[in-house]
Amino acid sequence: MYDIIVVGGGHAGCEAANIAAKMGMKTLLLTMNKNNIADMPCNPSIGGTAKGIIVREIDALGGLMGIVTDLSHFQIKMLNNSKGPAVRSLRAQADKKVYPKKMLEFLEKNKNLTIEEAKVEDIIVENNIVKGVILDNGKRIEGKTVILTTGTYTNANILIGSENTPSGPHGEDRSNYLSNNLKKLGLNIIRLKTGTPPRIKKESIDFSKMHEEIGDNTYWTFSHDIKPQYKLNDQQKCYLVYTNELTHEIIKKHLKESAMYGGYATGVGPRYCPSIEDKIVRFADKERHQLFLEPESIYYDEWYLQGFSTSMPKYVQEEMVHTLKGLENAIITKYAYAIEYDAIDPLQIKPSLENKLIAGLFTAGQINGTSGYEEAAGQGLIAGINASLKLQNKESLVLRRDEAYIGVLIDDLVTKGITDPYRMLTSRAEFRLILRHDNADLRLRDIAYKIGTITKEQYHKLEEKRLNIQKLTEELKNTKLVLNEQVKEVFKNHNIDIPRQNITYAEALKRPEITMDFLNNFHEFNYDLEVKYQVEINFKYIGYIEKAYKEAEKLQKIEEKQIPDDIDYQKIKNLASEAKQKLDKVRPRTIAQASRISGVNPSDIAILAVYLKKEYSKNE
Repeated sequence: MYDIIVVGGGHAGCEAANIAAKMGMKTLLLTMNKNNIADMPCNPSIGGTAKGIIVREIDALGGLMGIVTDLSHFQIKMLNNSKGPAVRSLRAQADKKVYPKKMLEFLEKNKNLTIEEAKVEDIIVENNIVKGVILDNGKRIEGKTVILTTGTYTNANILIGSENTPSGPHGEDRSNYLSNNLKKLGLNIIRLKTGTPPRIKKESIDFSKMHEEIGDNTYWTFSHDIKPQYKLNDQQKCYLVYTNELTHEIIKKHLKESAMYGGYATGVGPRYCPSIEDKIVRFADKERHQLFLEPESIYYDEWYLQGFSTSMPKYVQEEMVHTLKGLENAIITKYAYAIEYDAIDPLQIKPSLENKLIAGLFTAGQINGTSGYEEAAGQGLIAGINASLKLQNKESLVLRRDEAYIGVLIDDLVTKGITDPYRMLTSRAEFRLILRHDNADLRLRDIAYKIGTITKEQYHKLEEKRLNIQKLTEELKNTKLVLNEQVKEVFKNHNIDIPRQNITYAEALKRPEITMDFLNNFHEFNYDLEVKYQVEINFKYIGYIEKAYKEAEKLQKIEEKQIPDDIDYQKIKNLASEAKQKLDKVRPRTIAQASRISGVNPSDIAILAVYLKKEYSKNE
């Protein structure tokens, strides 16, 4: 008997299994192929806009993705570095061979975790409580909780033009019956689609016709606990290339031959990561689209053509690729394909990621309707934590929208549902100014320490950082910048306006053109870069940050207004019919969550609040 059985060894499964075992649970990870653990069937990049912040949050909560990326990437950069701190995110090009190897090493070191190769085709359910899983050979394995992280393998089909092949990614075996068996248990199954571009043989690429994209000349890490493991000058180059008029003509000519536009696909594709043919149709006014050529591994001879996902026939893919500058003689080693798969309706899961219909059954990753490694890993981490907390008879961890991007992600899924694979964007987070890359540990490590997913040493490091932030803040407030001739000369040399009078360093730092680096010309601040950066942001954006925290406090007060589980929305007079239907389907935990449901209007929320006060306060 296992405490937790995790089904699927992708990014969600790895995080779920690791954190559960870390929390002392006897954990079993079942995967169809041990060699595919933490596989990267799409681009082997980790992070990106908003996604990079999720990785930092995973690390802050005791997860693996950040540290494994730091140990396996060959290029890293901070995106949007010239913009405000709210939209800055790290992105690393991980090595497709090294990343899974490092992940497996971490998992195998976890003494409470067993990894076995097997295909799960059903779950054991008694009285609406999960009791374990059933393998394709009929073997039954008992478990107190089950976490499904099946990715794109459930009832999957590979689509290339009119070709339809029952298969998981890379031609792997798929799960044939699991989704149908879940459907029999009352779960709503939806059909989704994603895709991947062709891989190009390195020797056939003329890089001289492309624009180089290099890593940053600043050291970065996703992990809060290790130093950079690479040398700045050893980073691999990536390359920028564009589609052109001829590319677009070929795509338009053969549009009906693609799986998507030829009627061969039934699943709904990702809105924010569309295929190249979808881009040409949806953005017909654009003369070109940006693509990136990125190496998959320093050990492989294959390059990934990011942004060129397609389900065109193979011969059309050849024509399309050969229109691109530098790829006129390109040899395609793996053709692009679309993949359709089954997922469950996320409106049927709780904010803890436990299923509403089947107690003890948790789901995470693409089975919940998301796209992306980072979104999957974040969910896997939370599912593993909450399955463990459930077995410890403790309250679930539900991150608020003002606490983490992971909180925004899960709240969106369980409150709004999905129509296409969900991708995290900074625009989805209303509190993005306080959900930054640089403060993930300050936001989440208190929680991690409380639930036991980080060590005392990690927590003491956080306390030391907080203390140094406080000390530097006071130092800046209490130290004057005296405008003597030498100081004025430094201002002139940097083309920065000289203040009219002596000011404190804190006052100087509030000016947009003045940074901590600039102030080091006048005073030596012996603090870590992370501490100085944190303090600089706090001073520069103090008004906006304080406003965001006030809004978050208002939201928190509404979040505290719980809705009883046994409420009958049909009995609430004057509540709109659509609101009754949506509220009954989602079953929100709080008034705040109810207010975010599509189709529930402010007037409905007001009626609901009055009803709760009238009907439930008298029972207290």
